[in-house]
Order: sequence, then C-alpha cells, then structure tokens
Amino acid sequence: MTFVAPPGYQPVYNPTIPYVGPIYGGLREGSSIYIQGSIPEDISRFRINLLCGQSESSDIALHFNPRFDGWDKVVFNTRQNNSWDSEDKIRRMPFSKGERFELVILITSEGYQIKVNGNDFHMFEHRLPVERVAGIMIDGDVSVQNINVIGVRQLIVGGMGGGMGGGYPGGNMGGGHPGGNMGGGYPGGNMGGGYPGGNMGGGYPGGNMGTGFPGSTLPGMGGQPVYNPPVPYQGMISGGLFPKRTIIIRGMLPYGSSRMAVNFVVSRNNDIAFHLNPRIRDGLVVRNSLIGGMWGNEERELNFNPFVEGQYFDMSIRCGNQRFKVFVNGQNLFDFSHRMHSFNEIDKLEIDGDVQISYIHF
Repeated sequence: MTFVAPPGYQPVYNPTIPYVGPIYGGLREGSSIYIQGSIPEDISRFRINLLCGQSESSDIALHFNPRFDGWDKVVFNTRQNNSWDSEDKIRRMPFSKGERFELVILITSEGYQIKVNGNDFHMFEHRLPVERVAGIMIDGDVSVQNINVIGVRQLIVGGMGGGMGGGYPGGNMGGGHPGGNMGGGYPGGNMGGGYPGGNMGGGYPGGNMGTGFPGSTLPGMGGQPVYNPPVPYQGMISGGLFPKRTIIIRGMLPYGSSRMAVNFVVSRNNDIAFHLNPRIRDGLVVRNSLIGGMWGNEERELNFNPFVEGQYFDMSIRCGNQRFKVFVNGQNLFDFSHRMHSFNEIDKLEIDGDVQISYIHF
C-alpha cells in the first residue's frame, strides 16, 4: 500500500531528460528546489529553466545554463515574450565532469540563491514575479536522480492546507536517491508553506524558526530541512510525534559499511520506542525497542532490502496511531507497531553508524 503526496509536493525520481514538469502550487519566498544528479565526462552544456507556464515556449523566470566550452562559465538569464534579456555570465564552474552534484535553488526576496554541493554560487535577482513560476524544464548533458520542491505556496484543497513539503513518497517510484555531501549552512528564514516552526540550531543560520526546547543543547527539528548533519546525530523533535507526522532521511552507505541505526527516543528516560537497524553485511533490517532497559523481540521480515553498500537511499518514516510505516525509495518496506502507548512522548531522533546523511526533514 502506498500513500500519495499532499497537494503541492511530489518528488520526481530518475526523470527522462529532457524533462518538463509542473510545480504544483507554484513558488514563494522561502521555497527551495533540490536537484541531485551527475555530470557526464563528455558534457558540453545543460540548462534548468523555471517556466512561467508548463511548456517550453513559456516565459522563463530563471535560465541556469552551465557551459563547458573551454571558457567554462554559467549563464543566467530570463526570457519574456520569446525575447531573451541580458545575460549574467559567471566565469566559474561549480560542477565537475564525471561527478555527482547537489543543487539547491533557494527563493529569497531578492532573487534565486544558487548553492552547489553546499557552497553558495550566485544570487540571480528577480526579473519576473516568482509567483508566475509554474513549471521546471531540465535538458542537455545531465543525469538527474531526484527533483524535490520544498515549501510551495499554500493551496486550499478540500479544506486542507497543502504545500506541506517534506516527505510523502508518491507511489511506487523506485529509484535510488543520491545523497552526496551538502556541506555548508542552509540559510533559514520563515519558510511558510505549511511548515511548523521549530528551533533548528546545530550551526544552521536561521530566521524565524521558533523556540525549541528550553535547557536543551541539542538542535531542535521543526519545519526546516537539516543538510549534511554529522553522524552520530542527535536532534530534538519539535512538537514530538503525532499521527501522520513524517520524517524524511536521505543518505548513502559508503563501501565498507557494516551497520547503521535510527532511533526514536523518549529523552526523559532514554527509552527507544523504535530502533531501526540495517545490518548491511548480514542483509538484515532489524527492528526493535528498548523500554525500561530491556530489549524487546526483534522483527526481521522484509519484502526487499534497499540498504546496500555504495547505494543511496530516500527513507520516509510515518507515525500513525497504531504503527510506524517505513518507505524506502518510494516503496513500503515494513510497518512497526507501537510498543508504548505514549508514542507522543518521543522527542529525540538519533542516527548512528556507517552512514552519510545528506538531508533530514519533518
């Protein structure tokens, strides 16, 4: 059984290039577009266009065009009424031939802040209203593993606020999710778009991010994504867990990995309500709980095992009234029934082991 994305959020896995697709709900200040992919050795150029419509002939609010032509540069521009405006040429190249990349396009009040592999690259000032953006096009010499739009404008559909972002896999989409090493701080701000607040902390410069937990030195996790946290990782869960709350964890298992663990913890007594323990060399994914100092019965049954050395994963853990539902790469991996009645007391996330984490988001 799968569940679909709320309005305004739908990650795209392994799209065919050239790709043209909608951005349901459009963009707003505080939205971000997160693209992971790789550059072939024989690249000439590729481009990413933010379209004021859903066809290639639409006006273009942002034209992002890396060119490997001996005079490596990245060209920025806009197009209105089929006429190109003046080019911004940045004579630096943030991409490397034959290498993976992570690109974040953050929409600010000034323009589009471009980050590549965690490093600020360029701010392209708005020339067209960002509210007009309705689609994205990618073509040229590039391979894309994932397109993820976070913090879209609020939609009201059947009385429910949409544009929540952050993590409902849309059906059986499969496909590995390249992680990579984002590095660098992530500029915060008031994300809006249906995100609850929260104190992110942890070295990530923020804006209007709420209060977090008094007396705690751990970063709190609210609506802001956390990029490239160190492992072992500990973070407070702002607001605790409640039905339908979902966490997204993206990362990769380097070659030589033995095991990793994800723990949902009650901080007041250090009970582990849910222990998720992929044992890579044994081909197992063990689930358990540690309550009152005693481990419970292990659960090991699996339909498939996505945790493999050298592979990326995109994991979604959804809390329900009776159980956790765990999806990896868009497919339901297993369910884990609650073993403590007060699962809403869970207030801390821990990640440990032989794993690189690129992204955490509630």
